[in-house]
Amino acid sequence: MNEKSLYKNRGMFEGANHLVFGFAKQLRKEMTDTEKILWVHLKSGIQNIKFRRQHPIGLYVADFFCHKLKLIIEVDGSIHDLKEIKIYDEEREKYFIGLGYKIIRFSNTQVYNQLEFILAEINSIVETELHKQIIN
Repeated sequence: MNEKSLYKNRGMFEGANHLVFGFAKQLRKEMTDTEKILWVHLKSGIQNIKFRRQHPIGLYVADFFCHKLKLIIEVDGSIHDLKEIKIYDEEREKYFIGLGYKIIRFSNTQVYNQLEFILAEINSIVETELHKQIIN
């Protein structure tokens, strides 16, 4: 895939611009503790599937992203309980779904208290999505 196509439809960055890339870079430097915990387990890949952290897609940044499986993993703190943040999250989720991405969400509390469950869930989803690709 040439570099230019990464920014077009179905490319890895789906129309992200330099401002979103700058914001993603800042977010990578300022990851939350729960994002850091999950990243330790995702950065080496799951079933040889690569994940990226704080990945720009269009006008948004996904916490964790797997291009091959079109999978986004979000880790939400208590700020996501605020009405205006919920509205923003809904808009963002509609955008990602519209591009054909699957989104899974976990709370900070789950990352702290149920990490093994989360990793098993992610592994199961990766396995299912890989199986779908083989069938299709």
